[in-house]
Amino acid sequence: MTAIPDLLAAGPTLSVEFFPPKTAEGRTQLDATLDALRPLQLSFVSVTYGAGGSTRDVTRDIVVSINAAQPFPAMPHLTCIGHTRAELTALLDEYVAAGIHNVLALAGDPPADGSDPQGDFTYASELVELVRERGDLAVGVAAFPEVHPRSGNRAEDRRHLAAKLRDADFAITQFFYEADDYFAMLDDLESLGCERPILPGIMPLTNPTSIRRFAAMNGARFPERLAERVDAARDERDRLKIVVDATAELCSRLLDAGVPGLHFYCLNRPEATIGVMELLGPL
Repeated sequence: MTAIPDLLAAGPTLSVEFFPPKTAEGRTQLDATLDALRPLQLSFVSVTYGAGGSTRDVTRDIVVSINAAQPFPAMPHLTCIGHTRAELTALLDEYVAAGIHNVLALAGDPPADGSDPQGDFTYASELVELVRERGDLAVGVAAFPEVHPRSGNRAEDRRHLAAKLRDADFAITQFFYEADDYFAMLDDLESLGCERPILPGIMPLTNPTSIRRFAAMNGARFPERLAERVDAARDERDRLKIVVDATAELCSRLLDAGVPGLHFYCLNRPEATIGVMELLGPL
């Protein structure tokens, strides 16, 4: 069994997140990205889960295939909003049977129109409890350095996160661009007696237009000045260098502070992650 908490304890780890491709071309790109990242000796990878379980089967198939073929574990994301207990129980049992040992338990997004999602669960903490019932699985949760967009205030957000982490093994953060936001979150959690490992989520600004939209959805501050520099780049090579240099600077500060690892949101492309790690060197 390769449990991510054990990897973090021996870290620092290096991991990346993939999303399930919707086309054959997308799967080819994902496979090429895996091949390109292999020299980095990844600790693990994670695979996202579409809103309302829309990529359930694709996520499962990719996680199982990566977990079987690669020298590192693959961790599925799993959301609970809009799902029945029976649906989630069946999927968790499939993962256990396939040799999956880690799950990222998320609430997921409610319907944009405000309608009832018609599920048995509302909060990620409920999903954590269900995961614990289904087998010897390590379970991670999400953390938001700049506060979850649906939290009433910072104090409330931190109390909920600390409670969630007491039942989970680790957390991975939403992306952020200011290291101080991550450090402030750790200080808040420490004051509440919570010291679970929290991996910083890193999203290189390779596509400012898309990431600006992601930031608005997740309540994250968007680095407008960096985006202006990226958009003004002379060519793709210059653009990538600007992104890599800025990301490496953020990662260096985090590593100097002793983070348990780095988790890259690579958007199924390898170039920025490889560029950053070439600057940083082995973790």
